[in-house]
Amino acid sequence: MSTTVLLTKENGVGYITLNRPEKYNSFNREMALALQAHLDDCEKDELVRCIYITGAGKGFCAGQDLSEASDPQTVDFEKIISEHYNPVIERFRRIEKPVIAAVNGVAAGAGANIALACDIVLATASASFIQAFSKIGLIPDSGGTYFLPRLVGMQRAAALMMSGDKVSAEEAAAMGMIYKCYTDDTFADESRKYAEALAQMPTKGLGLTKRLLNASYENDLGQQLKMEMDVQVAAGKTEDFAEGVNSFLEKRRPQFKGR
Repeated sequence: MSTTVLLTKENGVGYITLNRPEKYNSFNREMALALQAHLDDCEKDELVRCIYITGAGKGFCAGQDLSEASDPQTVDFEKIISEHYNPVIERFRRIEKPVIAAVNGVAAGAGANIALACDIVLATASASFIQAFSKIGLIPDSGGTYFLPRLVGMQRAAALMMSGDKVSAEEAAAMGMIYKCYTDDTFADESRKYAEALAQMPTKGLGLTKRLLNASYENDLGQQLKMEMDVQVAAGKTEDFAEGVNSFLEKRRPQFKGR
């Protein structure tokens, strides 16, 4: 098993750590495939009800390891994108469990866009986000041109992608790029508490909510209203809904199982 990505499971959370700290967790093929395998594991494991992704060391992810991308004997860009990054982004959106990016340091290039493709992004105050592609004559990949304009607006996304300006975690939170920024001292504890709290919620319903959010990118209002009705019918048949109603009537704390 590769050590470039680590997985531990605790309190309903699958903790995934990108683990090439000496390279600021930049991606090579081994790391990309290991991440995909761990995401598949978390998707299949019913005891994992929330996925938390962070980086080892001082960085979250510096994007692609350019020493690999620049070597014609290894892999080319088509293979890197189609086999490394796109499958990760597709898994983030397909898995009907909350996926949290806990950005502990710099998130640059594909590393930034991988974070933004998650359901919720939490960051430490010293973290930063950089659309670094323009600095070396490339275009934003890993879903960046899809997610960033939807988060911050077309003009701001264009400016960030064309200039490659660094955005601090506080600035990212203020512009709606990420959900929340914590102080460096509290980030690790608070972000883990947030993930563990989500894992104790009615996660079947959270997954159905994610399905609706994904569909909202393409549906018109009528289609979305119809889908909301259909999915609400499905949510009403879950064990978590029954537990939620019973606990309310019995004036006790609910014990959701994600079923």
